[in-house]
Amino acid sequence: MKIYNYTDLSKSKIEELCSRQIEDDKLVEERVRDIISTVKKDGDQALFNFAKAFDKVDLEKLFLNAEELKAIASTIPVEAKNAIDTAYQNIKTFHQSQLKTEDKIETMPGVVCWRESRAIEKVGLYIPGGTAVLPSTFLMLATPAIIAGCKEIVVCSPPQSDGKTNCYLAYCAVLLGIEKLFLIGGAQAVAAMAFGTESVPQVYKIFGPGNRYVTTAKTMVQNKVAIDMPAGPSEVLVIADETANPSFIAADLLAQAEHGTDSQAILVSTSNQIIAETLKAIENQLAILPRKEIAAKAIANSYAVLVENLDEAMQFSNEYAPEHLILATEHFKSLTPLIINAGSVFLGNFTPESVGDYASGTNHTLPTSGFAKAYSGVSTDAFLKKITFQQLSATGLNNIGPTVEILAAAEGLEAHKNAVSIRLNFESGVGSPKSEDKTT
Repeated sequence: MKIYNYTDLSKSKIEELCSRQIEDDKLVEERVRDIISTVKKDGDQALFNFAKAFDKVDLEKLFLNAEELKAIASTIPVEAKNAIDTAYQNIKTFHQSQLKTEDKIETMPGVVCWRESRAIEKVGLYIPGGTAVLPSTFLMLATPAIIAGCKEIVVCSPPQSDGKTNCYLAYCAVLLGIEKLFLIGGAQAVAAMAFGTESVPQVYKIFGPGNRYVTTAKTMVQNKVAIDMPAGPSEVLVIADETANPSFIAADLLAQAEHGTDSQAILVSTSNQIIAETLKAIENQLAILPRKEIAAKAIANSYAVLVENLDEAMQFSNEYAPEHLILATEHFKSLTPLIINAGSVFLGNFTPESVGDYASGTNHTLPTSGFAKAYSGVSTDAFLKKITFQQLSATGLNNIGPTVEILAAAEGLEAHKNAVSIRLNFESGVGSPKSEDKTT
């Protein structure tokens, strides 16, 4: 892990450190484009072929039904079942609280405006497989979708070598009432949900993290469906001062590093001693991790920044815009108002990022690669649309009508003006059935 001194960094060097640029891989783009085209053309048959080519599985069918999921779920260890139950309840409680009914606002007498929420009818959830089993992602995506009221929830996850799914995902499906799990991974899953096949329903919005193929596919289908957010490798930035615990910091950095070799684990500290002790703790903890080879490569590509004070630390953090921000300091209350760009924030020395990944209740599907400058993490709102309403009384139209007439005329849109004028004239009895009655 390299160490930089913030005062020695030029603006361009800071931008470089915060860029997280992955070398363009035209081959990935070409392969994903071919996969999407093939799924669009060949439908289910393409999905069977890709399962054989990529997952090394000859699938008899593309999904597991409710009965099959229930049978697989029954094999889950009791302690894992209880842990999932606890996480689910916390996630449900937090996301349920996000449902809000907005007030009707009278912007001027007789003019009432408001918004109402409507669920996105059809959503697709991608649950990654590969090097890690992720029931937590299933909970994080399906729970708010259900709370929002989405009518159709399509779930895709890569098949295991036995052509099934694991007991953890199966139990989540049973717990959440998901009656079908599609055994489809990678870019082909994204394509199937975006365009639909004989078996896979087409959806209106796709959620979920994934590898470069999944991420690239989501980007490519945006002209057809909405996606939750741009995604990239997982990342954490820890701000630490002399009140931090180096062993805690090391554990948090490694927790992020074990996601993948391209994950980033950044330490920004006011103390040289904290940095040195953290690096030593990383070395000690890394040695006993099952995924130490993956974590070690991520740590090697990560870095630490020495700053003079916590204000400088926050300046760097806001420029970096981390997916996860940990304030490893007893002084976090003074820093929270300074946070502008971050996906999810963890306050103090006893709030590890892992709690947000699994069970505190907040969502772990978050913007990466600097997109926290413009995107929020997944929430119940992500599965809702906001529809605006307005209602005018005759008094309201009389109050606001002249304003609209003047603005429409200024823009040269006479039909817009007339839509107001004809009503005002009708109400006043000019050129209306009322005026004809009066003349006769």
